[in-house]
Amino acid sequence: MDPFLDLIRLLQPQAILWARIDASGRWGVSFRQRDDVLFCWVQGGECLLLRREMQPLRLKEADFALIRTSTPFALVSNPDVEPQDSEEIVATVGHTAMTLGDDTGSPVTLRGGRFVFGMANEDMLLDLLPQVVCISSNDPGSSQLRALLSMNERESRSPGPGSEFVTKRLMELIFVEILRSEALRLNPMQTGLLAGMADPVVARALTTLHGQVAEPWTVASLARLCGISRSGLSHRFSQRVGLGPIEYLQRWRIAIAKDELLKGTRNISQIAFEIGFQSPSAFSTAFSRAVGCSPSRYATQASNDSALCKTTHPSGFTSMCAEAEIPSSSAARSEIAKRVALNCGPFVSP
Repeated sequence: MDPFLDLIRLLQPQAILWARIDASGRWGVSFRQRDDVLFCWVQGGECLLLRREMQPLRLKEADFALIRTSTPFALVSNPDVEPQDSEEIVATVGHTAMTLGDDTGSPVTLRGGRFVFGMANEDMLLDLLPQVVCISSNDPGSSQLRALLSMNERESRSPGPGSEFVTKRLMELIFVEILRSEALRLNPMQTGLLAGMADPVVARALTTLHGQVAEPWTVASLARLCGISRSGLSHRFSQRVGLGPIEYLQRWRIAIAKDELLKGTRNISQIAFEIGFQSPSAFSTAFSRAVGCSPSRYATQASNDSALCKTTHPSGFTSMCAEAEIPSSSAARSEIAKRVALNCGPFVSP
């Protein structure tokens, strides 16, 4: 069992494309704080990515950037340009194809969009993703990622039948490959699943927990299997992952439960026994403590609020969001969480 693959399955990443930006001369476009994950690649020309508390980042032709919009950012021709708000542009022109600038200087073409994730466990993404990831066109660090980006660029330049489907799938593969490549460049102080998987002892413990999630694990039994002392495993696991082994196991069980409850294909008793609880009441108690409401109320309220998933993103991700019937912004997904909280107490991450 691969813990990384398990998490990707729970996150359910999907790419939503928005139309291109064509610009020339002096231009700029800003993006508000939305707690989304946006991506863009430079199809032609170059520009600057500006973000508070970060040096200007120059993006050249065929460069790719993944940006968490936990802070506003802008794409501009020059640092002194006052950017136009992307949401105001879309509201004015009525579509997402942006033409910017004054028709002087070299032309720039940007393509991009955003990733959406399964709303039940989207918070777990925070353990994985830096604020900005930039993959340069001449970066030799990831040949697989470069190959995917090249395929994406060719598909964008010469679209054929089913091109939209192909491009979206490529972007999802690119997202997974970025996470994999980030695992190779981890800050020694960073904690989380990727950091844990980089440590052979902790990786074995994580793989065991994910592969046998219903087993009544203790730190001692897990340590014996990993060939390390109980205290040694506890310290090493906590240092790498940021949680103790049993605390991590409980969080993972609740993450699985949230996903299953939203799917609605298993009842509470089935979920409880499948993830290692001895009774539905024990599961309900643990779930309520972690999430803030009972499993049944969580499932009911999320189902009642599923219409929010069709909310149009103000930056213009309209048609594809409606087509895919998925949350069009983290704000929409957060709104579902807020409604659950209003009905069953504080909604907190497990």
